[in-house]
Amino acid sequence: MNTARAPIVMVFAGHDPCGGAGIQADIETLTSLGCHPCTIITALTAQDTSGVKDFQPASATFLVEQARAVLEDMPVAAFKIGMTASQDIIEAIHTLLQDYADIPVVFDPVLAAGGGGALARDNLIDAFHELLLPCTSIITPNTLEAKALCSDADTLEACAQQLMAQGAEYVLITGGHEASANIENRLWGHRRFLESYQQERQPGDFHGTGCTLASAIAGYLAHGASMPVAVRDAQSFTAKAVAHARRLGMGQLIPDRLSWTSQQR
Repeated sequence: MNTARAPIVMVFAGHDPCGGAGIQADIETLTSLGCHPCTIITALTAQDTSGVKDFQPASATFLVEQARAVLEDMPVAAFKIGMTASQDIIEAIHTLLQDYADIPVVFDPVLAAGGGGALARDNLIDAFHELLLPCTSIITPNTLEAKALCSDADTLEACAQQLMAQGAEYVLITGGHEASANIENRLWGHRRFLESYQQERQPGDFHGTGCTLASAIAGYLAHGASMPVAVRDAQSFTAKAVAHARRLGMGQLIPDRLSWTSQQR
């Protein structure tokens, strides 16, 4: 018996049947980083590499039952939150986070799929602000999500400050959706700007990069990294997965989060 213990990360996210985003992206990322993912399904989706067709939220009551069964059995080292789908599910996750307040929380505020299509029927933004942000160690919106979360803010700096004022300890705003030659991601923490990261922009559009980045941050935190180190290393991991992305469907490319396995052959 192997007695070495992999850090455990609990993921709340939706199931993407094309395998590009959501729970499968989280599993691949966390496994690649030597973590053990425990996955709580928030919704079933009908989507492909081009966009979302429909989705069905999970039962919030059963979601809590799933999570508590694991939390009472295994030492979870980090939480990652992706697609939440409904206010009932947000309330359920909030209840769980309150009971495990010492575990770091990585929150990827998913509102729509990268290829198009809503992943929330209700306006969940108020619930994000009231229930999830106060429990969040780091929130990882792209620029579009940051502006949607902070509609009265006129700059990304103002968005970040508002998110921190409402409880997030750190804010990483990613620039993949901006029309710029390179991708610029910016990190704020403890109410001040900390660092800007520049990445080469790869040609094409990609499915599941936000899931990959947020899960990688959670994985590095579970291994004991500080937040700045986890953020830097997670961006490197995500950039490598994107650089090895594959066209598996007719829409967006899917990052290869397991590219290291083929490189070792």
